Amino acid sequence: MKRLAVMAMALVMLVLVIHGPSAGGPREPIVLRIDEVAVAEIDPAKSTDFVDSILFYNLYDTLVAAAPGGKLVPSLAESWTVSPDGLAYAFKIRRGMKFHDGTELTAADVEFSLQRMMALKQGFSYLYDGWVSAVKASGPSTVAITLTRPYGPFLATLVRLGVVNRALVLKNKKDGKFGEFGDYGDAFLSTTDAGSGPYRIKAHNPQQLSVIEKFPGYWQVFAVNAPDEVRVLLSVEAATIRTLMVRREHDVTSQWLPTEIYRALGDTPGIALATERGQSNLFLKINTKRAPTDDLNVRRAMVLGFDYAAVLRLIQINDRVAAGKTARGPIPEGFPGFDPTLPVPKRDVAAAKAALAQAKSKNVELEFGWVAEVPLEEKIALLFQQNMADIGVNVKVVKVPWALMTEKATKPDTTPNIVPIFFAGTYPDPDSFLYSTYHGSAAGSWTSMEWLQSKDVDGLLDRARTTANPDQRLSLYKQAQKMIVDQVPDIYPYEQFAVFAYQEYVTPAFVDPAKAIPVQGAHWNFRLWQVDMAKKKAMGGK
Repeated sequence: MKRLAVMAMALVMLVLVIHGPSAGGPREPIVLRIDEVAVAEIDPAKSTDFVDSILFYNLYDTLVAAAPGGKLVPSLAESWTVSPDGLAYAFKIRRGMKFHDGTELTAADVEFSLQRMMALKQGFSYLYDGWVSAVKASGPSTVAITLTRPYGPFLATLVRLGVVNRALVLKNKKDGKFGEFGDYGDAFLSTTDAGSGPYRIKAHNPQQLSVIEKFPGYWQVFAVNAPDEVRVLLSVEAATIRTLMVRREHDVTSQWLPTEIYRALGDTPGIALATERGQSNLFLKINTKRAPTDDLNVRRAMVLGFDYAAVLRLIQINDRVAAGKTARGPIPEGFPGFDPTLPVPKRDVAAAKAALAQAKSKNVELEFGWVAEVPLEEKIALLFQQNMADIGVNVKVVKVPWALMTEKATKPDTTPNIVPIFFAGTYPDPDSFLYSTYHGSAAGSWTSMEWLQSKDVDGLLDRARTTANPDQRLSLYKQAQKMIVDQVPDIYPYEQFAVFAYQEYVTPAFVDPAKAIPVQGAHWNFRLWQVDMAKKKAMGGK
């Protein structure tokens, strides 16, 4: 009897931890409904884009975490040391942290996770390929990582190393090309998770719906009214999302809706608009290896001929909210490495025609491929087409589904001449924007559809990576940015302010600018969000 009484008390305490006290018994579960446009990849070794990052930061923990201002703070690693030569890192892992199956997370899981990422050679594995020479767990709470040479952004890159449950992954491995590791859990982790994050997978269809639920054994605290369940709808028509929001059947929109829908939602009582800043730019990526944009004079003509003021008017939501501002180069203001000395781009039709007159081809025709799931990109494509017609360039506008666009990005001859890409910093270091976009080793990925492959740029980026002194690194990154801008591999239409519409009974983490974290997906850790259920019911939420 005594044992049963203890067990009953433990159960009551667990309910209080999960749900909080209530005079009428346990409260009803809080469900948060959001949407995104792309296919959702939940394997932490393969995820890269925005929806992937949202799920990543909820399903998995990392050794270090990004904080406001781009600072790094301890997470799974409570402390670390670095050798004087910058080649050896030793991390002390917190004890008592649990994976979603209840087993304890140890240094061996960290070792396995990094080895797995490097073996699969997908996602952000390029951050470690050629840089990490060894990773070794020593006991349950110490892991040592040895580098081949000093690597300035190394600590910052660790915000993308999700730690997986080694035993669970190997238990569910299938036959594969990785010897004793089989497929390294490739099939298994495409449908479920093996993490220790604040949420765990409840159901996952990568093209339609991903459902995550609160993990009660998580080691950090949840906001008082944090959602118990989050439902991520995928690739839903913009008009449908608008209707669901007006009916209070949806809670937070994606950032990819047409401007007119944000404008209408912003005028709807009970719905607010908020922006995320300092994380991302819109790039019009210019394929430098495909005619006619392999000609520097053609690229210069396009940069001079584009109407930057018009695109800012295009993204103005209302008199209070804009979706962006003028960009200066490849790094947005507020992100580490931003260079305020780069010139502000302006339209100059006469100078554009003069540059075009110097081009090798006299009948310039090119292809602008826009991502089908992002309606705003069609408007930008049509503006670009009109602007180019003004200077004598013919532009064919083509609608391309995202899955096909990433496939086209693997070869220069299939990559369109121009592709609009919204790119956000994925770890708090200038390297995040510059290396994964402009370094030759990134060619063939959707982040690098410029196909720049410049030895001079690569040299500067490699030197910056291998420089330990922060001030020297920033100087090198500024040199690299100036060199990149001179070679014109991109048009920078604007620095993006990602706009989201949300019901006023929801408090997203990104509404407070003072807490801005310049890393893609970091604000979407749902344990820090709140949903006021009483207010939701009063507003007629369903």
